[in-house]
Amino acid sequence: MRQKTLKTSISCTGISLHSGEKVSMNLCPAGIDHGIKFKRTDIAGGGSIIPARWDHVVDTRLNTTLGNDDGVTVSTVEHLMSALAGSNIDNALIEINGPEVPIMDGSAAPFMFLVECAGVVEQRSERRAIRIEKPIRVTDGDIFAEFIPDDGFVIDFAIDYSGTVIDRQEVSVPMAAGAFNNDVARARTFGFLSEVEQLRAAGLARGGSLDNAIVISGDEVMNEDGLRYDDEFVRHKVLDAVGDLYLAGAPIVGRFRGECSGHTLNNRLLRAMFADTEAWSVVPAKDLDISYATMPVAAEKVAMAATA
Repeated sequence: MRQKTLKTSISCTGISLHSGEKVSMNLCPAGIDHGIKFKRTDIAGGGSIIPARWDHVVDTRLNTTLGNDDGVTVSTVEHLMSALAGSNIDNALIEINGPEVPIMDGSAAPFMFLVECAGVVEQRSERRAIRIEKPIRVTDGDIFAEFIPDDGFVIDFAIDYSGTVIDRQEVSVPMAAGAFNNDVARARTFGFLSEVEQLRAAGLARGGSLDNAIVISGDEVMNEDGLRYDDEFVRHKVLDAVGDLYLAGAPIVGRFRGECSGHTLNNRLLRAMFADTEAWSVVPAKDLDISYATMPVAAEKVAMAATA
């Protein structure tokens, strides 16, 4: 298994979920060991580059926001990152002319379609993976996120919205070849109509609509076409987790378990993992049967945890 990048550049334009602003974005090829990086084209100078890494996460309020040392940020990156992971893209430069990734239809599928249209090429450098060596967990009251050693990459997730049409949903998704595309990619973000005014007053969800989210009113789903999966809500949480874990710096070999986890705990789990050098190791990825890829590991293990 070698590193991969896009065959050619491809662009899209859309509305940002939280700001409501129109934004354009280019997905561009990048060289070996480049990893995934964002470039704010509306900002001049070298400070426009933002690495897509766990240690550059600066905000996790209803999305994952990345930032650099110059205070430049790009938010709502999780769906795009999830799509790049599911498409096995290791190296790419994401050019964007605003501070938030377009929401598209609220899932990862449009971004995967862009990658498919651009094409994927294999590069002359081996991919490595991060293998979970012992259980590690972070908690917030009754909710938690944890890694457990496993031979592949598996996500177990549970959500609990008792008293709503969502109720409690649980799913386990082994990320074998094709699983992300078939079982996760089309799951859309969701929200409650009763919370819209409060969110917009806080400067959030200003671009949200039935075109890019599942909207719940009382005990009904307002979208005319209904759900794409019977358990689409929990599958979207799996999609988010794949995107958040993509920031680890290499494919994860292990089982992720989330109990009502979100962006905050997902990032806390990565930070806790990298802080414990006995919890993980770097291994060759050539024998792994996983449809999940992230930034290549070009340096020694200690370099990856330098900022832990």
